[in-house]
Amino acid sequence: MNEIINAMKGRRSIRNFKPDMVPKEVIDEIIEAGLFAASGRNKQGAIIISVTDKELRDRIMEMNRKIGGWDEGFDPFYGAPAMLIVLGDKSVPTFVYDGSLVMGNLMLAAHTLGIGSCWIHRAKQEFESEEGKAILKELGIEGEFEGIGHCAIGYPAEEKDIIPRKENRVFYK
Repeated sequence: MNEIINAMKGRRSIRNFKPDMVPKEVIDEIIEAGLFAASGRNKQGAIIISVTDKELRDRIMEMNRKIGGWDEGFDPFYGAPAMLIVLGDKSVPTFVYDGSLVMGNLMLAAHTLGIGSCWIHRAKQEFESEEGKAILKELGIEGEFEGIGHCAIGYPAEEKDIIPRKENRVFYK
């Protein structure tokens, strides 16, 4: 079977990461794959924030934990040492779809490079908050962006099995 299709079938969401940081050159390769995602009318309106700084990572993690309603001490990023946050330019009509395609490319690229990933939600709520807007300002990001998702990345702490696909999901005529 085709190498790309095999990678698609083998990728899994990882929810238990080793603390080891992914090398910058590997993160950059994953990011580049995300930037090549399809976008409506080739507007390329999605942006990616690479977070490897532990202080910023933990600050965003805490925001996410509070939004999710979890107890103090819970890590909604499952211990991933890095994350790639995708935001969509709200002036582009297809920003949610475009950002979602970026997320898919990030996760697939990570998998092919031996890096685990997991799509973590609540980026929309984070970056609508005053604290989230302050983070964007600190990073020099201007404009109207909506959080699409966090791609938590790191080395998997355990292997995951391939789960069979549900039946009756494809229809022909």
